[in-house]
Amino acid sequence: MKLKDFKYFVLLLCTISAHSQYTFSGTVSDSYGKKLSGVEIYNKTGGNMTTSDANGAFDITLKNPGEYVFVFFSENYAMAEKKIAISGKTNYEAIVLQSLSKELSEVVINRQREQLSAVRKLKDVEETAIYAGRKSEVVVLDKLTVNKATNNARQIYSQVVGLTINENSDGGLQLSVGGRGLNPNRTSNFNTRQNGYDISADVLGYPESYYATPTEALEEIQIVRGAASLQYGTQFGGMINFKLKTPSKKEIELVNRTTGGSYDLFTNFTSLSGTKGKFSYYTFYNYKQGKGFRPNSQFDAKTYFANLNYQFTDRTSLHFDYTYFNYLAKQPGGLTDSMFEQDPTQSNRDRNWFAVDWNLFSLRLKHKFEHDAEFSLQLFGLDASRKALGYRSNRVNNSDKPGNERDLILGDFVNWGAEARYLKKYKMGQNTNALLLGGKYYQSENTGIQGPGSSGSNADFHLATDEFPLYANQSDYKFPNLNFAFFGENIFRISPSFSITPGFRFEKIKTRAEGYFRKISLDLAGGINEDITVYENNVKDRQLLLLGVGVSYKPLNGIEIYGNVAQNYRSITFNDIRTANPSQEIAADITDEKGYTSDLGIRGKIKDKLSFDASIFGLYYNDKIGEYNDKGANAFLVRYRDNIGTAFTYGFETMFDWNVAKTFLKEKENLSWNLFSNLAITGSQYLNASVVNRNGNVIKFKGNEVEFVPLFNLKTGTGIGYKNFLSSLQLTYVSSQFTDALNSPSDKGGVTGPIPAYYVMDFSASYKWSKFKLEAGVNNLTNNWYFTRRATGYPGPGIIPSEPRVFYTTLEFVF
Repeated sequence: MKLKDFKYFVLLLCTISAHSQYTFSGTVSDSYGKKLSGVEIYNKTGGNMTTSDANGAFDITLKNPGEYVFVFFSENYAMAEKKIAISGKTNYEAIVLQSLSKELSEVVINRQREQLSAVRKLKDVEETAIYAGRKSEVVVLDKLTVNKATNNARQIYSQVVGLTINENSDGGLQLSVGGRGLNPNRTSNFNTRQNGYDISADVLGYPESYYATPTEALEEIQIVRGAASLQYGTQFGGMINFKLKTPSKKEIELVNRTTGGSYDLFTNFTSLSGTKGKFSYYTFYNYKQGKGFRPNSQFDAKTYFANLNYQFTDRTSLHFDYTYFNYLAKQPGGLTDSMFEQDPTQSNRDRNWFAVDWNLFSLRLKHKFEHDAEFSLQLFGLDASRKALGYRSNRVNNSDKPGNERDLILGDFVNWGAEARYLKKYKMGQNTNALLLGGKYYQSENTGIQGPGSSGSNADFHLATDEFPLYANQSDYKFPNLNFAFFGENIFRISPSFSITPGFRFEKIKTRAEGYFRKISLDLAGGINEDITVYENNVKDRQLLLLGVGVSYKPLNGIEIYGNVAQNYRSITFNDIRTANPSQEIAADITDEKGYTSDLGIRGKIKDKLSFDASIFGLYYNDKIGEYNDKGANAFLVRYRDNIGTAFTYGFETMFDWNVAKTFLKEKENLSWNLFSNLAITGSQYLNASVVNRNGNVIKFKGNEVEFVPLFNLKTGTGIGYKNFLSSLQLTYVSSQFTDALNSPSDKGGVTGPIPAYYVMDFSASYKWSKFKLEAGVNNLTNNWYFTRRATGYPGPGIIPSEPRVFYTTLEFVF
């Protein structure tokens, strides 16, 4: 049966509801009767987890009656494991934890947390979200011994399968990840969120993320692959949610982390958090500066975040977030292949600058109804800007001459939205099901201006129209976008071990581009051939219904077989509509992309010793937008952007984490040792793809490999610890990949050509003493020269070299 043939069946299934439940509730206290908040309670039999509230109370929803094993953990208390018989609808137990006479070591705490977190995936139901049958991965930051100060993505996402990463040397100010043939540039093919709300420039018109949440502030990173479109949008990549740390249970807790490193790297992270009665808060300030390993490179960044929470009752709470992010970076530009081979540290751009100013707001209301139902309403908004200034000639080896005009692009992003979710758990027969219904409203009023920048060398982001009237008013646009979505999913448990989760998402998308651009054509001598101003009012209004279904089968405790298929969609963006660039042209009839994603896999944990996830996937991409080189009207080489055709990406992804210490050295409580491997083998091909160029010639792409798809993507390593000492060693290997649909070889410009295969090693270690922790490490241990990106615009164009061997040291104290 085709996916479109059961639309009405899916809608019917998602509206069924009933009542009944089994719950295990109670309180946690110490031996003196003091109620303990923040105790982690893990259902070892069923896999779900919760924490005790400010009064030490907790409750866990269970599928069926029977015998369950629960684990209770809180630092400085002995971990307790209780076997509880669940018979009636409600079950109550008072739990007492014994305090420890001495502080636990880092290794012991980690091993207890590993026992608590038996399955590293998102639960079937979390608050007002459903993940049953989806491929999900959770990065728990407390378990990583990595370079957190510079958001080193290669280390942080080491156990997330198949991600491709554009590496930058700007202290991790931006995150660029992709996968399965999706361009990594600024994570634009994922729906990026922080604490559940959107953080990209414009979800529809410009889904690039110029802000990356500091890793030192994160509790975990949640990643859901393509089938997440039903809850979080239409995108092919899925969703990445950066979940920040929760407030300390103390009245006040101060954490300070100061880092120094190679090339004048200096960062400071200071957080303050606490809980007083019904009020709690978490706030931090993060400062970063550095010079980079190439001339003409430096950065200076500031991030401030405040989270305020008020618990009105046990069932109702209000949460407010504010984020401020500002940075200025000088960019050394790109290199040609010959320049990279000659000296990858060189730069011939000394007047390129980039600035970002980001303000994010969020207000969330959460309420739990009786009879196991939850509601959340999240209001969010963005007021931001990004400014790019510099010399962008496609002739990368041409030096920027002082006194010439620079290209200046100014973008302002003002948008807001609201997302409401209602989740109801109910009984059908003896099995607990769950219904999710939600809606999202989103609107934006963004602007883009392009014109001449000043002839100076400083970061002057004012239009220099008086100085260079010939290049004045290159483009000026408004992008008023509107989006309304309604979505729903329902977990149907056919038996305690088998479930089907159909879902739908209805989207109304209206994107507009109002403004003008100038077409300036020069002859070979630099004279003007033509100068035309084109006015546009481009409106694209569409409605679509996306469907999907996930299947989950759990034959054994801790093992799950899962599968899913979902429709996906990606609307054309600002860059696809209009940005004046002498070395790039965009097809006039460029249109949206659409297709399917699917997964089939098995995952779980065997005896608390081996975690694994192995799956095959397919991504079918119709009207895929790509780029290719051709001759422009002035006979110069121009990079064209157009709908290339149909592409198919497929592969095998596997991850395992083996706890060697628990397997062979159980009696060594203070020793930890694990091995992990993360391997993706990915194939790709354009199935039916061709375009007609401006000269009427047909350019064929059929049979070519899809760009940004390495055949092998491997991350493997080991972590060893003893008492308060922890260490990790990681190897990354990525095979070669193409960067355009023509699979072009390297040319003289540096913009076109493959990214060669590379490998890189990273080492990190930490030691904790009382309230202090010392961290240190070496990234790119073998000092390899390689690159992960050929930029077509900023921060290039051309090859952007990755960092050589760099060192860092961090001192942390907690009070």
